[in-house]
Amino acid sequence: MNRFRLAGACAIALACVAPAAHAQRPVKVFISVDMEGIGGVVTAEQLGPTGFEYARFREFMTAEALAAIDGARQAGATQFVIADSHGNEQNLLIEKFPSDVTIIRGSPRPLGMMEGIDSTFSAAFFIGYHSATTNSHGVRAHTISSATLASIRINGRPTAESGMNATIAGYFGVPVALISGDADAVGELKALVPTAEGAVVKRAISFHAAATIPPAASQELIRTRAKAAIEGLKSMKPFVVPAPIQLELTYKNYTPAEMMAYLPGVERVDSHTIRYTGRNIIDVSKFMGFAMGYRADLTP
Repeated sequence: MNRFRLAGACAIALACVAPAAHAQRPVKVFISVDMEGIGGVVTAEQLGPTGFEYARFREFMTAEALAAIDGARQAGATQFVIADSHGNEQNLLIEKFPSDVTIIRGSPRPLGMMEGIDSTFSAAFFIGYHSATTNSHGVRAHTISSATLASIRINGRPTAESGMNATIAGYFGVPVALISGDADAVGELKALVPTAEGAVVKRAISFHAAATIPPAASQELIRTRAKAAIEGLKSMKPFVVPAPIQLELTYKNYTPAEMMAYLPGVERVDSHTIRYTGRNIIDVSKFMGFAMGYRADLTP
């Protein structure tokens, strides 16, 4: 082969290889969807199967998740995993989702509201989130269980579900790029992750009252912010909490704290509070799942 033919062959080979060498990583988005922060939600009437508005608000919850998907797609996102993260974790109307979306539903699951996330994702979205049980202003403000817990602290800091879930995302190197909910929920996350986009769909008047925008406006706002979140990914960094991680749970009653302190590695800090130290946030998430879900009569 003469040098001209050799050069031509090399050029053709490089042209064939170049697209693969420069192929971009798929933009995968993990979306955790709660319900208390959905536009219009103010009481239990919207939040569970016995509520007279639950069926309608499942529609709105699903529509807000779909709006987040739509906005992210407009900015180039290609893959989605959606975690149904409210109540019995069987709220989203799965038939309404595109065929290429994966939906996580049901419990128990080791990562709770973040089950399904891993290091292959480019971003995490929190849709329909609420503020922490230590927040005196948010609509339906609680952390994990309003009936059971008075406080959750991570490394001594009062923590909302958004903060715990941002820590799980950070463990996998995934930035939280968007949160929707009331103004207090959005503010709590942005205090930890200032670069995250926020979609405020309502403002708290009291625990059971809010000034809200209509569903169509909520969905359009989320769609717009989701698009902006993916477009701004280069400026976003994961929220990383150094290990080991100390978890403190303050119960509203004495007996849970007393019983949990029977477990090796669990310290009873005071009459209502226990402390557990995990090697990382994954250990802490599994411990939380046990603490909130275990009963001796579990079946099957």
